[in-house]
Amino acid sequence: MGLGPVMLDVSGTQLTAEDEARLLHPLTGGVILFKRNYESPDQLTALTTAIRALRATPLLVAVDHEGGRVQRFREGFTRIPPMRELGRVWDVHPQRARHLAQQSGYVMAAELRGCGVDFSFTPVLDVDYGQSSVIGDRSFHRDPQAISELAHSLLLGLKQGGMHTVGKHFPGHGYVTADSHLAIPVDEREFVDIEQCDMVPFLQMIHFGLTAIMPAHVIYPKVDSRPAGFSPVWLQKILRQQMAFEGCIFSDDLSMEGATVAGNIVQRATVALTAGCDMVVVCNKPESADELLSGLRWEMPVTSRARIIQMHGAHHPVAMAKLHELPQFIKALQDVSCIGISSPELPLV
Repeated sequence: MGLGPVMLDVSGTQLTAEDEARLLHPLTGGVILFKRNYESPDQLTALTTAIRALRATPLLVAVDHEGGRVQRFREGFTRIPPMRELGRVWDVHPQRARHLAQQSGYVMAAELRGCGVDFSFTPVLDVDYGQSSVIGDRSFHRDPQAISELAHSLLLGLKQGGMHTVGKHFPGHGYVTADSHLAIPVDEREFVDIEQCDMVPFLQMIHFGLTAIMPAHVIYPKVDSRPAGFSPVWLQKILRQQMAFEGCIFSDDLSMEGATVAGNIVQRATVALTAGCDMVVVCNKPESADELLSGLRWEMPVTSRARIIQMHGAHHPVAMAKLHELPQFIKALQDVSCIGISSPELPLV
């Protein structure tokens, strides 16, 4: 049985019978983990091992683990600073900022891969306009070029640790004030304004080898009346054709308020997949997951299957205990631990 187009969450630190039934469904292709799924590195490794053992082709295992306030696993993991801290270093020492970004990516990836996680939904490529609370210090910088440079270095570190990259939230979530978890944001700008600023990091990261992209639950009415993640204009015409992106497209969580414009959960998934997503993500609502698995009818394209398969971790991981014996990892830990301590206190915008 191959991997399906749906990524779901699980209830706790061990798989329940209900979890296993959902994960064995042919439409399921991956699992996204949260803080509630974590107690320790050993427990996490046991959980990811159990998830992989369910299917002949192992399910993808993912997590939102960006650093700062979006770091799901903490005790037993290295504290990764918010990406804004790397932007602060960039303002005074770009070369050091690039180095620290690569070291951060390496530590993040090596630790997650050591516990059996395939990839994190990172980096955030949104431009910080100083008005989005949900993005905020998750963004590297206000300058698109700084974002591109730092994200590229992070990508190199993630690759060094055996992990692929997911750029988000295409074409840019930083300009709107509304939080798409709670509302349906609308960005009234013209396409040319978005293209010349917000889309720059995405385009450059595609050239650098970005593996996957997650579109925003944001409506850009000057381009399309549908949120980007449900829009064939954004996903097929612009991202695939104009920007020549060939990697995997993951929807943002279809349980979020910003996704409700597309109808019920089955309609949302169908519209997102039809628009161009390869995999849809549904979190924190098991009843919605059950409804989706029972109601979705989707013949998965061969290209989508190939893109999803490539998101598996890139090489055999080093166990967490062994990582701390590696000189290059010890050096990276030392570098990452200094981020924010000597960074200048600069204004956020």
